[in-house]
Amino acid sequence: MGRARGRNVNFGSNDERENTLNQLLTEMDGFGTNMGVIILAATNRADILDRALLRAGRFDRQIHVELPDLNEREAIFKVHLRPIKLDKALDVSFLAKQTPGFSGADIANVCNEAALIAARKNKTVVEKQDFLDAIDRIVGGLERKNKIISLEEKKTIAYHEAGHATVSWLLEYASPLVKVTIIPRGRALGAAWYLPEERQITTREQLLDEMAYALGGRASEELVFGKISTGALSDLEKITKQAYAMVSYFGMSDKVGNVSFYDSSGQSDYGFTKPYSEKTAEIIDNEVKQVIDESYIRAKEVLKANMKGLLELAELLLEKEVIFSEDLERIFGKRKADQVKEAKEAREALSKDAGGKNSAENPVEETEKAPLKTRKKKPADTEPENGNPGTIDFNK
Repeated sequence: MGRARGRNVNFGSNDERENTLNQLLTEMDGFGTNMGVIILAATNRADILDRALLRAGRFDRQIHVELPDLNEREAIFKVHLRPIKLDKALDVSFLAKQTPGFSGADIANVCNEAALIAARKNKTVVEKQDFLDAIDRIVGGLERKNKIISLEEKKTIAYHEAGHATVSWLLEYASPLVKVTIIPRGRALGAAWYLPEERQITTREQLLDEMAYALGGRASEELVFGKISTGALSDLEKITKQAYAMVSYFGMSDKVGNVSFYDSSGQSDYGFTKPYSEKTAEIIDNEVKQVIDESYIRAKEVLKANMKGLLELAELLLEKEVIFSEDLERIFGKRKADQVKEAKEAREALSKDAGGKNSAENPVEETEKAPLKTRKKKPADTEPENGNPGTIDFNK
């Protein structure tokens, strides 16, 4: 009902919905005997609301409800876990860390699903593994172990997922890997599970690393088998949207420049299908292709340099079907991001120790280098007899 008037071509300018909205706006202006009445409303499509609804005196105070952060998810978990018999060793903060981007409804679904999984296994309490299985089911879908997959297809899937895991493990800004599986779930034939960092802004380097490890699966197929498959459909869809957002929304292209064609209002004020010329559209397409091609080349270079580890990881996947971050650490060593973080912390600790050691060992030298200037205390500096603080003349 609150949709912007005149925007829907299926309705005339005098349809019933618009008349109802006009009447609502009139009533909210205070022409009737409605003093003391407060009107509350909620929508998940604030971008298509009529602007007259949001003017002063109407819905003039907006509260934006975003997805819960780490602390909020922990509080939501505590609410939904009350009626469930839990294992005493279960840590609620661990569950909150495992569910980035989950809404309150998702968290309620996780708790319910975990209880169902525990009941199917005839458990008396819900354990940590039940919650992890529930999160996997909600994110990836139901396991389909009985799906018929040929040996050749299974090998292709294993190398595809191993390519994702290898590139993400070796890039600095990639999200931390949790586990990799080649067991079909939902529509996916295999999956790599990541635990993305909760951040409010994302840099260009972080976006490029994400695109590179998304293309790691296809790069692995091409390097190992010399041919590519349709298994990279979801990866290609994700990185294409990401690349277009980088160029046309976030201004991360030198040729297009620091401009954004993003319309946050959703009103399409000018009525154009796109707010740029055909020539600019061609530049955007070329820049997007260049960004994707460079990311693909990076993924192939990382895999070529670590081919032995890729082959070992893929064979391990074929054998176990599910592998965890511990297996990748054993094959490739610590993550690049962890190494950078540890080196930074070591440098900071070393510089701190060096600074404290020098000042402790050579107190005389430090004093000689920067002798303290002392001044004689003047009567004005002292406290007067009546107890009020005296004034200090800094010019003396």
